[in-house]
Amino acid sequence: MLGYLNNPDLSSSVLRDGWYVTGDIALVDDEGFIRITDRLSRFSKIGGEMVPHLKIEAAVSEILGEPACVVTGVPDDVRGERLALLYTDGSVAPRELWQRLSQANLPALWIPKRDDIFQVESLPLLGTGKLDLRAVKAQAASLMEGVDKTK
Repeated sequence: MLGYLNNPDLSSSVLRDGWYVTGDIALVDDEGFIRITDRLSRFSKIGGEMVPHLKIEAAVSEILGEPACVVTGVPDDVRGERLALLYTDGSVAPRELWQRLSQANLPALWIPKRDDIFQVESLPLLGTGKLDLRAVKAQAASLMEGVDKTK
């Protein structure tokens, strides 16, 4: 909470009824154990529906094996957000990956648009080795600058 110390505006954005809202999604099992299963930040709200990034990433991993991939949401004027998929496997072209994702057992809304799938050399990481989700979002937005958003 050090980042919120002496910053009442920022503190009020993350505190609800005196509790810190982490953005974690969790399950409580029959024995009372809590298991964190996801994060709200790993969803996109598209046309009012919540789309889970991890489910899409799992489908991509099934297609490609286990190379690095990440899904993120970028702003979209019409639907609120738009999905972008970045992946590192250079042996599969973006259009081929889109084709194979389209045949996966995913709702159509969960499949990024054909032009919003990008093969990249590497994904940005934090010092801990975890994905830098802010940098991923910025990278995706940059890659999508010239993309026709009506497709």
